[in-house]
Amino acid sequence: MGSSWSKQFRQHEAIPVPEARRRVMNLLQEVKLLPSDQELRQRVLDNWHSHRNGTVVTEPAERDLLQAINQQKQAILERYPHELSGGQIQRMMIAMAISCNPALLIADEPTTALDVTVQARILDLLRELRDRRGMSILFITHDLSLIADIADAVAVMYQGKIVEYGSVWEVFSNPQHPYTKGLLTCRPQLDRRLRHLPTVSDFMEVSTNPDGTVLIQEKPLDLEYALRRNQEVGATETSDRLQRLQAESPLLSVQELRVGFPVRSVLGQTQHHVMAVDGVSFEVYPGETLGLVGESGCGKTTLARTLMKLVKPLGGQIWFDGREITSLTGKPLQRLRREMQIIFQDPYSSLDPRMSIGDAILEPLRIHKVGASQANRTDRVVYLLERVGLDPGSINRYPHEFSGGQRQRICIARSLALNPKFIVCDESVSALDVSVQAQVLNLLKELQDEFKLTYIFISHDLSVVKFMSDRIMVMNRGKIEEIGTAEQIYRSPQQSYTRQLISAIPIGNLEQIRQRQAERGIMVN
Repeated sequence: MGSSWSKQFRQHEAIPVPEARRRVMNLLQEVKLLPSDQELRQRVLDNWHSHRNGTVVTEPAERDLLQAINQQKQAILERYPHELSGGQIQRMMIAMAISCNPALLIADEPTTALDVTVQARILDLLRELRDRRGMSILFITHDLSLIADIADAVAVMYQGKIVEYGSVWEVFSNPQHPYTKGLLTCRPQLDRRLRHLPTVSDFMEVSTNPDGTVLIQEKPLDLEYALRRNQEVGATETSDRLQRLQAESPLLSVQELRVGFPVRSVLGQTQHHVMAVDGVSFEVYPGETLGLVGESGCGKTTLARTLMKLVKPLGGQIWFDGREITSLTGKPLQRLRREMQIIFQDPYSSLDPRMSIGDAILEPLRIHKVGASQANRTDRVVYLLERVGLDPGSINRYPHEFSGGQRQRICIARSLALNPKFIVCDESVSALDVSVQAQVLNLLKELQDEFKLTYIFISHDLSVVKFMSDRIMVMNRGKIEEIGTAEQIYRSPQQSYTRQLISAIPIGNLEQIRQRQAERGIMVN
């Protein structure tokens, strides 16, 4: 990364290579991708003393110390993008963006693909850079709770037009446009659990005039009534439902599951394994939704793929519907596939662009020989498209002709094609904006009731998981930190890691806005 970035510096300024590399390292320290010189110095000294086994030795020479510090700085410049985490890559992009001292930084969805703790650190960094450099930021996002955490003023766009503009306090305390009202209410609420999420369509009706102009008609519905209308789920009802679910035998039981990836020597021999899932045990009951949360890289997706028999474990057992499935192969494994399905995170890459959506949904029916004839299978596809809210007339269209939310509905329809008992939703709404996300979450709940489905719902967003789940399991570095009911995990977390996840969630309420504006010296009433 260092050589390509140095070239960019030299294109704008006539400076020698060493000076360009020095500036790159200074920027990496500014965005906290590289520790400060003082921290690096302490790290080198600690390493020096640890290798002397506690014996009394003189301090390293200043020249040797500076050389070791410089080697650590140079090391990150030699790394490639695939060797960095998502948060590190985003810090690198911010450093590149500010390298020419811009007056305006345009941050286009800079935290969408990041988990909540990394997202919080990126927001802190952007605020710090803004204040220290006197730089303006145009922060683009679909999540208004992030706007509350960083913005001074807000412009809300709908179909290419700005429909509302004002200070962050004005827009959040007294929204005027129905689209803004919908955006403010469709995100899951942490302090209350609704039966269904409000959506933008609850607040407005959109039609098209003969001349092609869009007509928006507001519905007589205020924010608080919209939340009340969707009914809050009480503690007694939640407790009764969980007791009823757990009265049955578990549908899925996992015992001491271990999954690792080999680290090989130069000769290709396995030296050791990096453990992605390390001794995990839990149960999921029929009809239950078990939420799975944790930071990126904690092992959530590896666990899900192992349950689906896409990754081979190193040890442990997986029981599904009374059968031990860890060693299943061949025909028994193919039969199991009919009962277990997965909805992937990215609706853009999980559909084959060369297949029509009808063929994509029909494919599992054809592979598993479900349906007496082609006509029966096509009828099933039509029914599934209708059930997920899509026009059956679009059966011969291709994925690129649909929006992200529509593509995810197609993926949901495909996962239902074989009438499975169990579905893993792996970050299945993370790539969607909050208005579409609310529609998909409501759909998943409706389908669970109708088809008697059991879910494992994976996300790094605890507010979404809390809305969907009966119980929540928190993972960290391949291990389970804690398991409990959704309310227990949110209200009374037992582990510091869980408390850290909760504290990083952007709340987006008026008190938070008041606090952020006060930090900026702006008083609001």
